Formats: sequence, C-alpha cells, structure tokens
Amino acid sequence: MSSPSTATGPTALVQDVAFVGQLMESLSVPVFVLDTDARVMIWNRACEQLTGVPAPEVLGTGDHWRSFYEQQRPTLADLVLKGRRDESRPARPQAPAAGGRCPPALSIESWCDMPRAGRRRYLAADASPIFDAGGKLSAVVETLRDLTDEKMAQIALEQLATRDGLTGLANRRCFDDTLHAEWNRALRQMQPLSLLMVDVDNFKAYNDAHGHLGGDECLKRVARAVASEMRANDLVARYGGEEFAVILPNQSLKGAAIVAERIRCRVEQLQLPCRFAAGHVTVSIGAATAIAGQDNHASQLVAIADAALYRAKHLGRNRISLPMTEAA
Repeated sequence: MSSPSTATGPTALVQDVAFVGQLMESLSVPVFVLDTDARVMIWNRACEQLTGVPAPEVLGTGDHWRSFYEQQRPTLADLVLKGRRDESRPARPQAPAAGGRCPPALSIESWCDMPRAGRRRYLAADASPIFDAGGKLSAVVETLRDLTDEKMAQIALEQLATRDGLTGLANRRCFDDTLHAEWNRALRQMQPLSLLMVDVDNFKAYNDAHGHLGGDECLKRVARAVASEMRANDLVARYGGEEFAVILPNQSLKGAAIVAERIRCRVEQLQLPCRFAAGHVTVSIGAATAIAGQDNHASQLVAIADAALYRAKHLGRNRISLPMTEAA
C-alpha cells in the first residue's frame, strides 16, 4: 500500500484520494462514503460482502439505500448530510463540529431488509461528517457492524425470561408484570379489567394414566386451544402446573363469560381421551372483573377469579363460574 503523498496541488489531492480508497478497501469493517450530493464515493469490499451488492453497481449513484431497504428511505449517512437528527431516532447524537453549525455524527442500531443479501440483518451504523482543510463539509462516512447473532441471542434470552418452556405461553413472571401494567392502565382510563383462571380437570389422574409425556402433550394442546380465543391485546399465561390465566383488558364480566365459554367448548372439542374415566379432557374456569380504582387491587381480582374457579370445580367441573356478586 502506498503512503500519503507529500506533494501539493491537484496531484497531491488525487494521490490522497487514492490512498484513502486503498485504506478503506483494506478494512474488514463495512464502510461506504457519500459525497455532498449523496452519491457513493467509496463502497469497500466488506460492504459488498455484507450487502451482496458489488461496488460498480452503486459507485457514483444515490442508490445505496436499495442495499438496505425494500422501499426508499435515508441511510444514516444521508441524515448526517441533511442534518435531520430528528429522523434518526433512536440514534445517539454526537457533539457537532464547527461551533454546532455542521452536521452531527450519528449512531443507530436497527433491522435492515437487505434485499440483495436475501436476509434481514440487525446492523449498528455510525455516520460521521468529513471536512476539508477549510472546514467545509466534503463527504460523510458510514461504518456498519452486523449484530444479528447478538440480537437474536438477546431475543432468545428475553423469551426465556418471559415464556413458559413447555407451552410457549407467557410465564408467571410475565403474567404478574402484565397484570400490574394493565391494572395501572385501567386505573388511568377507568376501564374494566377481567381475568379468567382456567384449570384442566382431573389432571393429576390424567398424568398418572398417560404418563408425563402424555400430560405434557395435553397441556400444550389445551394451551393452544385457550390462546386461539384471544384478542391481540389479551394475554394468556401458564399460571402454574395445569392452571392457565387469561388477562382481558377493557372487558366486562359479561364479555369475559362469553370468552370463558368459548374456551371451555374449544377444549372439549379437542376430544382428548381419558383412560381413567369416560369422556374427554375438560377445563373449569373462574371469571372476575373489576373497575380499577373502586377500592380494590389487582391481587383481589386474582383472589376473586380463584374463588370462582373453586366453585366451578365444586359444582362438577367442565363449567364456568362467575363471582357471587358483580360488584367486584
């Protein structure tokens, strides 16, 4: 690799540009450079490998966005050129140069479509302005890091923290957090919040008769049946053992009862056979509704739904039960 020239004038400028180009090509980090008209000046080999787009296709053009997105949108380098910091959020703006009048450096992490690479990637991007000797903006350089593997590992860890390993439903921790959040939201908006406690009838006997593998399969199928009746903003969780909990935001007791009956019928229609008794696997459901702020608390909602579930069991199972009074 040649070293920077000590000559002056146009010849030196050409030599310096060539040296910078060689330097960029040698980097293992994906880099591209835009001129002040947002045309690609440099698109290094690592950038080719990341995007699947050869340099000759983009050099001298403003089509660099096509390497990252299906539909046109600015890259971070474009935002630096335009000085539109607000459009880069959640970027972390750096200190601007030249007394705050020049475009700031920006950083961001986001998912990119990567059309030519044929796969979505989670990229960390940093874009910085380049100034000439007179302090005038001459180009913007953007560097990229592929953090997809790290991001997927993070997502997997988050799912482990909030998901039940057997059924894939929300776990007890997620249920507790969601109930608390929905209770506070209901309090602010003075809306009803309903809760269903769903328990698989005679599950211990079922587990004894069919073995643990059979019991696990039963729970997974019941979980899918319950989840199939949910709205987008509802939450179904494995509360513990063979018991499931369903949070129904902004749902009246009458509406909760309708959902509960649909769940009961859906599970019965699975026709999961029981070796120890005639018939099929069924569930009992207790429902409760509260208006947040009416001198009650989320824990009381759970207690009321639990009591209703106990009554459903006591009355013969395979049924729903509502609170003794609707004042709850």
